[in-house]
Amino acid sequence: MENTTAALDTAQAPPKGKLKNILQAVGPGLITAALVFGPSKITITSMMGAQYGYALLWLVVVAIFFMVIFTNMAARVGIASDESLLTLIGRKWGNAARIAIGFGVFLVCASFQAGNSTGTGIAIGEATNTPAWIWIIVFNMIALAMLFFKTFYKALQNIMILLIVLMLFAFVATLLFCEPSAAGIIGGLAPSVPAGSMHLIIAFTASCFSIVGAIYQAYLVQERKRLQPGVSQRSTESLPGMVTLGFLSATVMICAAAVLYSKNIPVKSASDMARALEPIFGHFAYALFLSGLFGASFSSLIGNAALGGTLLGDALGHGGRLQSGVVRALIGTVMTIGAIVAIAFGKTPLQLIVFAQAITIFIVPFIGVALYFVASDRNIMGSLRNSRFVSVAGAVGLLILISLALNSAYTLFFK
Repeated sequence: MENTTAALDTAQAPPKGKLKNILQAVGPGLITAALVFGPSKITITSMMGAQYGYALLWLVVVAIFFMVIFTNMAARVGIASDESLLTLIGRKWGNAARIAIGFGVFLVCASFQAGNSTGTGIAIGEATNTPAWIWIIVFNMIALAMLFFKTFYKALQNIMILLIVLMLFAFVATLLFCEPSAAGIIGGLAPSVPAGSMHLIIAFTASCFSIVGAIYQAYLVQERKRLQPGVSQRSTESLPGMVTLGFLSATVMICAAAVLYSKNIPVKSASDMARALEPIFGHFAYALFLSGLFGASFSSLIGNAALGGTLLGDALGHGGRLQSGVVRALIGTVMTIGAIVAIAFGKTPLQLIVFAQAITIFIVPFIGVALYFVASDRNIMGSLRNSRFVSVAGAVGLLILISLALNSAYTLFFK
């Protein structure tokens, strides 16, 4: 095992097509970043900046640190073993645990999918003054068409990289318009908890430190390993994706702090942030932010569905391979559910949000603990098992996950 995993960890990409090989190597991390950075993340970070200025920038660093720890764990599992993560979990704790996680993740993804469809429709609809439902149908059809590609992983990787580039361009260009305070940014890296900010701190940490998104890294690495065996297999290749996730989150927060905080302009949705920019910087800045919102929404629409379908397919015994017809059908099911709910209600209904939160409360800590102990298992991981530093940092991350779950349970069931 150790010789095999060491060889995988040091394998070198072919010399030709250097840029292509680099993009293939960092592909899984960028897919995870695009999946996690959705319209809800833009809304939360915009609200943080609008209400508290630069004061909560430090939280991005903390959340991304723990996201790096757990995506690194999942990537090493994908490198060390040819068996899927849920298969390994089932071997350690029984099929009931494997099935519970797979169904739980599927239900959470299906419940939140309407928000991704709505964000996609609103971004294009507002930019073109057309009904959002038209674009919800159009882009869900495009996403469903991707399932018929012979190699869905390559299509997923390419579209996610393209959307990441779009988001980076849109939000960095918006940032240049905003002319933020360098002193404010530096000051915001010092931890502080402004009065009344705890609900946003909890919401951001729970959404950015996404253990559900992190475990998908194991599946993406294994899919790449099957389809692109010549590409280097290093767990650190998830780092660029997580840095990108943090950079995008910080950029949106800084834009909101620079433009909205001093003017006391409230933000309740991602599209509110775009509308707030138009009277200050003009239609171009408005269109730029909407293009970033589209990139975030469409990438999450595809990635969230892929995550839910893959985990349920694995729970049902199909190994979570994107080449599987059953897995693709389940991915399409998540997309279809999200589109129908978005068109019928115009947003994610409160009941679905409560349902998804209730499942998340119980399943997320267990997923984190399961991943932690699989990645620490010498028999599975060999030389790629958790180091002492990762073990300690991961344990702290688990305490955070459990604390967030307890807080959510108290809020949901007792308040």
